Formats: sequence, C-alpha cells, structure tokens
Amino acid sequence: MPPLPASTGRRKGAQMSNSRGRRKPMDAVTRRQLLQGAAVAGVAALLRPAVVWADDDNDERLGPFGPWSDPVNLGPVVNSPFDDNHPAISKHGLSLYITSNRPGGVNGINTGNFAEIWVSHRASLDDPWETPVNLDAFNPVPVLNSRGFNTGIPNFSPDGHLMFFSSIRPGGCGGADLWVSRRKHTHDDFGWQEPVNLECTINSAFDENAPTYFEDEGTGIITLYFTSTRPAGVVGTGGFDIYVSALGPDGSFGHAVLVAELSSPSNETRTAIRRDGLEMFLASNRPGGIVPSGIGANDIWVSTRETTADSWSTPVNLGRPVNSEFEDGAPALAWDGTTMYFYSRRGGSGGRDLYVTTRAKSEQG
Repeated sequence: MPPLPASTGRRKGAQMSNSRGRRKPMDAVTRRQLLQGAAVAGVAALLRPAVVWADDDNDERLGPFGPWSDPVNLGPVVNSPFDDNHPAISKHGLSLYITSNRPGGVNGINTGNFAEIWVSHRASLDDPWETPVNLDAFNPVPVLNSRGFNTGIPNFSPDGHLMFFSSIRPGGCGGADLWVSRRKHTHDDFGWQEPVNLECTINSAFDENAPTYFEDEGTGIITLYFTSTRPAGVVGTGGFDIYVSALGPDGSFGHAVLVAELSSPSNETRTAIRRDGLEMFLASNRPGGIVPSGIGANDIWVSTRETTADSWSTPVNLGRPVNSEFEDGAPALAWDGTTMYFYSRRGGSGGRDLYVTTRAKSEQG
C-alpha cells in the first residue's frame, strides 16, 4: 500500500478543523456499518475509512472538571502478587482490560513473566469488579495472546470493534510492534479475531508501544498516538517518545510524526486522550515530578489544547493525590472523562497494582 502523504498526517502546528460545532453530514454512516464489510484479511480491510460517521453519544460537551479524587486500589480480586498494569476501559464501563504477567494464561505457570491481556467484568457501574479472565480462556489455541512473547497495552476504537495493542511476537517489523484485532460483537470480550500487524510504515525496526486511537468528531480524521524508541525522537537519556500517525484513505496508517511538545529527553510510555481530543494524559519520568529521580519519578502528566487544530500545551504534572513517591503510570480514561484507571507501586497486592481515581463535572460558568 502506498504511504500516506505527509501533508495528511497531524504535525505540530498542522491545520485541522475544530472538532466542536461541526454538523455531521446527512450521509454519514456508523462505524459499525463501515466495518461490517471488512474481513480480517489485512490492516487495510480493517481500517479503511469511507466517510465521516455519526455517533450520537458524542454530542455531550465534556468538562470542565473538578480535581481528581484520592486513588482507590481495585483490590485483591482484580490485582495479584504479579504486575497488573496498562488498563483499558470499555465505552460502557463494564469491561476492564488489564496487562498482567500473572500465571494461568496461555503461558501456563509463566516462569518467563510474559505479559498477557486479561479482562474483568462488572454487572453495573455500581457493582464490584470480578476476577480477571484471560482473553484466550475459551480458545483451543491462543488467538490474541502469544506463547513466549509479550502482549499488552490494549486500546479500543470508540465503537468497540477494534482493539489495538503492542506485541513482540513474530511477524512484525522488529522489536515490539503495533497490532490490531477485530470482533464482530462489541459485548463479546472473548470474540477477538486473529490480530493483524499495522505494517512497517507506522511500525519500525525499533519498539512501538502503547497505541491510543483517536477519531476527530468534527473532521472524521483518525489518528493513532503511540510511543517509540526510534532514533528520530528527542535526544536524551530516555528511550520512548510520543508519535502520531494518520489513517489514510487506502486504509493504512502513514509515516509517524514526532509529537515534540509532548515528548522529552526522558521516557514517555503511555498516553490517554479525552474523546474530544482536547486533553491528553501521559506517563513520563521527566524532571518536575513528585520525586526527582529513580523509579518513583514516573508520574502521570496532562496536556490540553483549545481545538484539535492546535498544538498541545506543555504537560503539567497531575501532582497529588494521583501521583505519589512511587511509580505511577499507564493512564486509561473513561468515555465521559470522569474516571481514570492507572497502575502504581504505592502498595496493594504486590508489584504494580491497578488504581482508579474520579473527578466530577464542574458547573458551567
């Protein structure tokens, strides 16, 4: 497939239409209709856009918001003595995907500590989370997770049909790569099909991790933010910087562009974007956090912009109570922007544990 022209992708200062106040075209189709004709034969079939699609759920204005609450550990039912991290929350808020190296998945007792994707359910927003189940628990052979290779850091398209994730499994472009899987029914957390590599225009010979999918509500432009160790990033002691790639009309992601205003000489390892595209959370061990150095220097930061045509502001540390003297990272934002899941080493069941913090919508001024 031909590469996406550079002028189509989002660059620093690139001009895109504002996502607010735009009327949706009368001939818009839903994302579900668009995907019903797509077979998992290749990434282009999965991702090719046709026209701007409408989604009535997007009409609600987001924010402003109040402060974040004291984080709450999700407890020993969800967390384990192993590393439980890099969450993703479904649009309806009833499925919580986690990345964990606990035993019991496709890697058995998992002496190699390979990461796999698991899912926890709850009956309603007021009910407790249930014990996580491996995404391949009902498959005779592994489909989503991989024996002997890390799989994790999931992220969903807004309609819930697509899941993007990172894996170092064979069939990629070198190092960890970005992959995508599709499911037919959005409430079937065990119906994910064979993953497809996003190909070597967006992936590289280096590590690509932590995909974050964004559909601009006003323009229909689809972009994928991710982190990468490729040498085109910010020079410094860190390895991971933040990049963005736009989905082209041929159904493939184009060449990635460094998001310089979000990157630093340190490590940026995960992003979460509010669905209107005006607020971005990121994990970074850059200076200015709760502690000056060491593992506890990894904190969650936030950046904003006035419109989706603007560059991102300089990230600001969220401070306490979200961040702590310990390692905090991997933010995952709920659909309405009021709930954020993340991992922390501040205590709990052992290793990295999952926490949740909330904020209320403020009165409109």
